[in-house]
Amino acid sequence: MPVHYETGDDHVTRIVIDRPDTKNAMDMEHFFLLRSAWDRFDDDDQAWVAIITGVGDAFLSGADLKTYIPQITEHQKRISAGEVSDLGGYQLDDGMKAVLRGVKLYKPIIAAVNGVCVAGGMEMLGGCDIRVAADTATFGVLEPKRGLFAGGGTTVRLPRQIPYPAAMELLLCADRISASRALDMGLVNEVTAPVDLMGRAEDFARRITANGPLAVRKTKESVLRGLACDMREAYRIESELAAEVFGSDDAKEGPRAFAEKRTPLWTGH
Repeated sequence: MPVHYETGDDHVTRIVIDRPDTKNAMDMEHFFLLRSAWDRFDDDDQAWVAIITGVGDAFLSGADLKTYIPQITEHQKRISAGEVSDLGGYQLDDGMKAVLRGVKLYKPIIAAVNGVCVAGGMEMLGGCDIRVAADTATFGVLEPKRGLFAGGGTTVRLPRQIPYPAAMELLLCADRISASRALDMGLVNEVTAPVDLMGRAEDFARRITANGPLAVRKTKESVLRGLACDMREAYRIESELAAEVFGSDDAKEGPRAFAEKRTPLWTGH
């Protein structure tokens, strides 16, 4: 299976992209598999945090230009000509959902960037909340170099996540940058040796799962929904979500566990 999925007893889901022969570039089938992994994670009450990584020397290098672009182009030509075009059970938006564009997924996602992170990799990175990179990883919005457009969320999310001049350098120059430069720009949280990459990602996951899962999810939801509207509406959303959390069983368990000097037994409700 080119996209591996596993959830442990620690409530952490590990998703691994495994197409090293293409530097983890995705065709229609594999975008569908990655989208399905995110859907599975979202639906699983026992999955509280996800770690996404790749195998070999690549994290995700975007669409497989040899297969995916011709597939989509042919499909769109047939639609424009008024013909019926069968995607073989796949959906046209699988690629967008796979890189988390427009996905309402409020559980935390940690990127363990093991290598090349360009094109669709950068698009998916924009949907990840915490990013740890190997010191051998490289990053880039390379689409303009090929006369293409980064339409999977990068032009929208990147300027909202890092300083504007840094975002525009990546978007307009279309250069590949090092992990250390990505850290300087604020694109990643931490850079580490490749051998320590998953350990550092797991540490972030443990720190998150120590907290109330409902409170964590609603916090992320408040942030993402608030960024998409004006301040007045953002405050309204914050108050609405806060009421949900304060009315939950976990909001009773947390203070009780603190008073009793024990680890909370979270239910997520």
